[in-house]
Amino acid sequence: MRVRTTVAATLVVALAFTAGAVVLVLALGASLRGAAETSAENRAEEIADLLDGGGPAALPAESTERADDPADDRTGQGRDGEDEDEDEDVAEIAWQVAQDDAVVASSGSGGRLLPLGDTRTDLDGDPYVVVTERVEHEGTTYVVSGAASLEGADDSVAALWPLLAVGIPVAVLLVGATTWVVTGRALRPVERIRERVASIGSSALDQRVPVPPSRDEVARLAHTMNDMLERLETSATKQRQFVSDTSHELRSPLAGLRQTAEVARAHPDALEPGELTEAVLEETARMQHLVEQMLVLTRTEEGASTRRQADVDLDDLLLAEASRVRRAFPGVEVDSTGVAPVRAHGDGPALAQVVRNLVDNAVRHSAGRLRLGTTTPEPGWLEVAVEDDGSGVAPDQRERVFERFVRLDEARARDDGGSGLGLAIVREVARAHGGEARVDASPLGGARFVVRLPVARDAS
Repeated sequence: MRVRTTVAATLVVALAFTAGAVVLVLALGASLRGAAETSAENRAEEIADLLDGGGPAALPAESTERADDPADDRTGQGRDGEDEDEDEDVAEIAWQVAQDDAVVASSGSGGRLLPLGDTRTDLDGDPYVVVTERVEHEGTTYVVSGAASLEGADDSVAALWPLLAVGIPVAVLLVGATTWVVTGRALRPVERIRERVASIGSSALDQRVPVPPSRDEVARLAHTMNDMLERLETSATKQRQFVSDTSHELRSPLAGLRQTAEVARAHPDALEPGELTEAVLEETARMQHLVEQMLVLTRTEEGASTRRQADVDLDDLLLAEASRVRRAFPGVEVDSTGVAPVRAHGDGPALAQVVRNLVDNAVRHSAGRLRLGTTTPEPGWLEVAVEDDGSGVAPDQRERVFERFVRLDEARARDDGGSGLGLAIVREVARAHGGEARVDASPLGGARFVVRLPVARDAS
């Protein structure tokens, strides 16, 4: 990149300087020649005015030096006190008056007949530009010619070329060297970032790349790399914790199955008929539930829970769960009068899992009463609330209950059927759908779990 940038910058500057030099030389030459032509025109007009007013007798005498005044002593006319020493002399400005190809009067033309018309000629070996005018005086036609030297213009242009021939390469080399140094200094932090990233392994994700003190794109790149490393470190930590927790959770049912099998093999008569079968079914069902919950959580983190989008009637899901609880738990009173029609847009099975997890958690911790409800607290949002009359959740534990495999003290017994993943799934699915989950205190005395989601567009 450093070489490509330097070569590209050098080529662009070289082409620009070369084109600029050509344009400068052409413009300077044209400007100087235009100035010379203007001087010749002015001189020709001046002589023409004298000739028109007084004829050949009013013209200055032929001389190799500039006449003191266009109106000399022979006419008695002056130019109102103009300084006799003017900027132009006959070496640069020549003029002549001719009649029938014969010179009547001239100055600086060396006795040669200047060509008729606007042209370029040589006088005494020097280039001149010639401008002619025709004047009528007392029936006689005269041709007035003015000539201006181009030697100064040609010399200026000729002197400019060597300066440009030396200056342009020096400037191009200076630009190339500057680009090389500046690009190298700009890319040096990038190389340090690359070296640090190359040295970071999966076991050293706590390292960070150096951030340069500048506030440019490289500094923003370093901040972005550090943010990415932080996310990778967090993800790796969660993954290790997830594997550790999963191993711990699976160890209990596996140990129970093995213990039951060993007892049945060592003491066949110690278990009642069918007790082994019931134990195996119970533990395998627990393992199946745990594995299913882990798969749901993994799919949610990978974004699979938001790929199958559809409008979901959450009120129907709540009413279905209320009916299920009434059938399965006759001793639990379920109040579903607060369920109003609400509709969200998302993955139907994932949102159904959220509702079921909330209801199962409430049943597990309730003393006998549940309350289900839906509200629309503000335009564009809905809330699903599940309350119980249990012991509730302490304020300092309300965030912790949404972590994976977290069970509060009252729920640590294996017999209550919790896997420790239900509420974690609730929060992850809610966040995947652009919402959030929280827990508050319930007027019933227990916990009030609330899931906040955006409403479906056609329902807003």
